[in-house]
Amino acid sequence: MKKPLIFLLLGFSLYVSAQKAPEFAIAQSEVEIPLRFLASDELGGRRTGSAGNLIAARYIAEHLRTYGYSMAPGLNSYFQPIAFQASTPPADASLMIGKTEYKFKEDFIVMTGDATKLSKLEVVFAGNGWIDEKTGQDDYKGKDVKGKLVVVLPGAPNETSPQAVFRAMSKKRDWAYERGAAGLIELYRLSFPWNFFTSYFGKESLGVAPKEGPKASNKMFYAWLKEKNTVSDIKDLQEGKKLKANLSSSGFMRRMVPSQNVVGVLEGSDPQLKDEYLIISAHYDHVGIGKEGGGAYSKEDSIFNGARDNAMGTVALLTAAKALALQKPKRSVIMLAVTGEELGLLGSQYYADNPLIPLNKCIFNLNTDGAGYNSTEHISIIGWSRTGTDALIEQAANSVGLKVFPEPAPEQNLFDRSDNVSFAVKGVPALDFSPGITKFDDVIAKYYHQVADQAESVDLPYFLKYCQSFANLARLIADNAQRPQWKAGDKYEKAGMELYKK
Repeated sequence: MKKPLIFLLLGFSLYVSAQKAPEFAIAQSEVEIPLRFLASDELGGRRTGSAGNLIAARYIAEHLRTYGYSMAPGLNSYFQPIAFQASTPPADASLMIGKTEYKFKEDFIVMTGDATKLSKLEVVFAGNGWIDEKTGQDDYKGKDVKGKLVVVLPGAPNETSPQAVFRAMSKKRDWAYERGAAGLIELYRLSFPWNFFTSYFGKESLGVAPKEGPKASNKMFYAWLKEKNTVSDIKDLQEGKKLKANLSSSGFMRRMVPSQNVVGVLEGSDPQLKDEYLIISAHYDHVGIGKEGGGAYSKEDSIFNGARDNAMGTVALLTAAKALALQKPKRSVIMLAVTGEELGLLGSQYYADNPLIPLNKCIFNLNTDGAGYNSTEHISIIGWSRTGTDALIEQAANSVGLKVFPEPAPEQNLFDRSDNVSFAVKGVPALDFSPGITKFDDVIAKYYHQVADQAESVDLPYFLKYCQSFANLARLIADNAQRPQWKAGDKYEKAGMELYKK
C-alpha cells in the first residue's frame, strides 16, 4: 500500500529537521584529533593514578570549560577528587601445614595481612567459616580459634559461583578476626584455573581509601590454598586430626593514589524540565603499560593505548558535550568522565555514592563503553528493551545510516560490567551504548586490552557516525517528554521505585 504524499513529506521534514542538529555538522577531524591524543603513547595507557590519567582528565576538563559547562555544585574545579589506596601483595611468604610445605604463588596466595611470622600454630577446620543468624548456622560454634590458624571451605554453603565466593571473602575474614584467629585460609575449590585466580588477586589492587584507615581485620594473615593431590593433610584435618602450622609473610604495602572524575553541568533550556538531569558518562582510564596491562607486550611496544576502550567513548562524550552546548536540550545535562573503570568501576561507583546532584533528579544514565567493534554497520546496545528508549536509539542510529545490534553476548552479563550498573543499582534507568559488536570473536580479541589498540587502527568514518549517533541519542532523551523507566519486572525496577518516590 502506498503511503499518502503528506506522510512522505512529513517524514522528510522530520529527517531534515533532525539533520540540522549540531552533532551532524561535526567533522571527522573533530573526532580524530582527540582520539589520537587520548590514545597516544605519551599518555602511557591512562592507568588510574598515573600522570597520563591526570593529563587525560585535564584535557577533558578544558573541553568542558571551553564549551561553557559549569562546575558541579560543591566543586571548585571540574574535578571530583577521589583518594584511592593501592595495596601491593607481599613479595615473600611461606606456609607449612603438618609436614607439607606449600610454595608461595604456586600453591597459595596471600590476600591480606601485615608482615608476620608465626610458628607452631594449632590448625582448626571450621566448615565454611560461615555465620547466618537467619538459619542459625554458626560454623564457629563450640570451637576455640583464638591464636590459631583457621582453615575453611570456599564461600558460603551452597554458594559456589565465583561472584558469591568473592562477595563472601571480607565477611569470613572479619568473623575469623573477631574470634581471635591468628590467620584464615580458604581452600581453592573453584571451577576456573588457579592461575586466573592468582593473576587477578596477585597484583596491586586499587580501592577507595577508607576514611578511618584500613580495617583491623585487614592486618590478619588471610590466604587461599590450592591443595596438593598427593598430600592428605587437609583431608586429615577435616576428619579431626590435629596439625600445626608455620607461616610468614612480608606483608602488604599500601600507598595513596589520587585520581579524579571529571564533571561538568549544562543547564537545560526548558523552564520546567531543566530541573531534571541526564547523566552522560564514559570512562577515560585504561590499563597502563607493560605488566600493569591486560595482554602480551614486547620491548618494542608495551603501551596499552586503549583507543577503542575507551578513548572512543570519551571522544563520543566530548562530541555530545559540544553539540548539546551549541543547541541546548530541554533537560539539564551532567557530563561525567569517570576514572577507575578498569579496576572495578571505581570512579562511577564513587560518584553514585557521592552524587554532586541528587540522583532522584537524574532521569537516565547514558553510558558509552566497549571492547571494540567488528561491524561498522551497527551500534550495539547493552540494556536494550529495559528502559523504554528503544525507538529513540533506533532513530539516533538510523539518522547516520547505522543499525542497532541489541544485547551482544548476553551470556557475559555485559550490562553489569560497565559504569552504567553503578547508577542502575541506585535505581537510575541506564544503558551502555557501544560500538558495533555482534559477537566476541578474533576481531575483538585482537584489540581488547592489547597493545594493538591504537588510534591508527580505528575506522574514522565509522567512528564519526558512532559519535554523532551517541550525541543525537543524548539529545533525543534529554528532549523527550516521556522519562525513561525500568521495564516492569526488571531487576533494578524496585530500586528505581525507591529512588524516585523520595
